Amino acid sequence: MSGTIAKSDRLTCAPSRAVRELDLKRGEFDLAVNLGLIRTVPDEGGGGRRVARAEIDRLRAEDGFPDALRERVATVGTHEGAEIMGVAPTRFTSLARFGLLVPGRFYLNRYRTVVWLYLAEELRQFAAEKSNARLLTGRMPAEVRDGMKAKMDRRPRNWRGRHIGFLLRQAGDDPWARAAAVACLLDPADVTDVVEDPHERDRLNRCRPRLPAHGAPGSPAAERAQELMTASEPDEVAWFRADLAHTMETARRHHPAPRPAPEPALHQEDRPAPEDHTPSHGLLGWLRRRGRRPTG
Repeated sequence: MSGTIAKSDRLTCAPSRAVRELDLKRGEFDLAVNLGLIRTVPDEGGGGRRVARAEIDRLRAEDGFPDALRERVATVGTHEGAEIMGVAPTRFTSLARFGLLVPGRFYLNRYRTVVWLYLAEELRQFAAEKSNARLLTGRMPAEVRDGMKAKMDRRPRNWRGRHIGFLLRQAGDDPWARAAAVACLLDPADVTDVVEDPHERDRLNRCRPRLPAHGAPGSPAAERAQELMTASEPDEVAWFRADLAHTMETARRHHPAPRPAPEPALHQEDRPAPEDHTPSHGLLGWLRRRGRRPTG
């Protein structure tokens, strides 16, 4: 086992080491992994994901390293995003709430207000697209205005849609990991409803990917973040449930969930002798009591 770990340490490195060697912040590194810009591999020792040395060498050899990599994962908030697109912050927020701008990350500030972050590169591409010109100037289209009147906010759903793509990419071809990726964005009650077998749910929990942490477990911030990371709209929930049912069928065919071994059957000579509960009274009882008396 020690030889395997030593070999793994030579060929791969932990995320914390990769962050330093790639000159990134941890949030930038995580987003780069999610976007598929940094490839990771499973830890042979059973831990989290690791980064191959060859992958680090490849990234460091790219033109413009590390600035070019940083630019690809740079995220901005509402005001800076509005400046990039040349629109007012209120228009930017309307476009994002309507679902036209997809968040890449989010965090909760000290007031537990959700702060959505967007990929700067995607905002530049959106603004450069000629078909989007009517969204950036003049009167906002009627469908967007109607959505704002109805207090529409598709940012959490769009984040979940993007994140499930991240998780499925990381799961690769492992059907149980893919099923667990879908399950982690569903309410536990929905998972129980779709996956009735407790042994299968245990297997899903063991394969469950880590979602971004926001605050200490059980804290108001963590609970608020969990709400944002859980499918909530009826059609979205129905889609996730159907996808979970489909991926579970594939997982069952690939490798059924392990079950505890049945207790071995006792042989006749190993079985305890039945107790005699016959009332000991009358002549029969007297004979039995006499037969149990110790002999001289």
